[in-house]
Amino acid sequence: MPPSSAAILRPRGSLAKDKFSDHFKPLRSQAYNDVNPSSRGVPTASHHSLRSIEWSPLGNLVATGSADKTLRVWNPERNTVRHSTELKGHSAAIEKVAFNPVKEAELASISNDGVVKIWDVRTKACVNEVKALGDANALAWAPDGTSILAGNRSGELFQLSPTQSTVISTHKQATATTQMAFCWSGEKVFLPTRDGRIRILSYPDLEPIFQLNHATEPGESTEFMLKGHTAACLTAQLSPTGKYLATGGADSIVALFDTKDWLCQRTITRLSGPVRSISFTWDGSYVVGGCEDGNSPSALEPLTES
Repeated sequence: MPPSSAAILRPRGSLAKDKFSDHFKPLRSQAYNDVNPSSRGVPTASHHSLRSIEWSPLGNLVATGSADKTLRVWNPERNTVRHSTELKGHSAAIEKVAFNPVKEAELASISNDGVVKIWDVRTKACVNEVKALGDANALAWAPDGTSILAGNRSGELFQLSPTQSTVISTHKQATATTQMAFCWSGEKVFLPTRDGRIRILSYPDLEPIFQLNHATEPGESTEFMLKGHTAACLTAQLSPTGKYLATGGADSIVALFDTKDWLCQRTITRLSGPVRSISFTWDGSYVVGGCEDGNSPSALEPLTES
């Protein structure tokens, strides 16, 4: 497209915390119920335990994965099942769904059946699958969309290609990974672990990037890891600016690490259940953490740039 015909993007401004209530007051939430019609034409609710939800890169689609093997792609403007697309093929609970960061119609899903499937959501076809990954539960696309990192509850990490049916490489960890996050360049991977620490590994070789420069106990690893939780670390998310890494743990804490000195700068302790999801606003000014306890509200925390 020539420069003269390029689209003009409207600037987006930040919204102060004290303005959130007034801004969202006139808005109404919309429920998307997965209801299938019975043989008599009477809607019958199908109850799901939602495990994963993901927006497509351009925001045109929303994918959901459930404990009852239901994998669905929704039209955000239509809240009924008949306007959604169900992708069938997994034989166990779906733990994670993720869109290819650079291909709007390519979706990856990982299930307890030990299979990663790559879908073309336009045709509903499974275009590739990788099997025998064990009790798989973690999945992330590299930022350039050319590879996928998957993990299971036995501590194994698998590097996959969206076009190959075999594993490219396998890496064994001492403790299981609950989820992983890439840095924006794709050169580093942040791995939350069950012992409450976060590993920082190079990609694609998955080797520790930082080592301690002081003496350790005999037999103790010299790998430098982030420590911000007293229980399992469940999730990690890098801010859009790349300045902060936010992590959530089973100890109900959100920890914020700066990515220059890798020090924990702040903790958010207002949640009352395991923090399983974290998200930053588009400009990195706010971070929100969601916990497992339905009676505890999500915590919105403003971040100020120093």
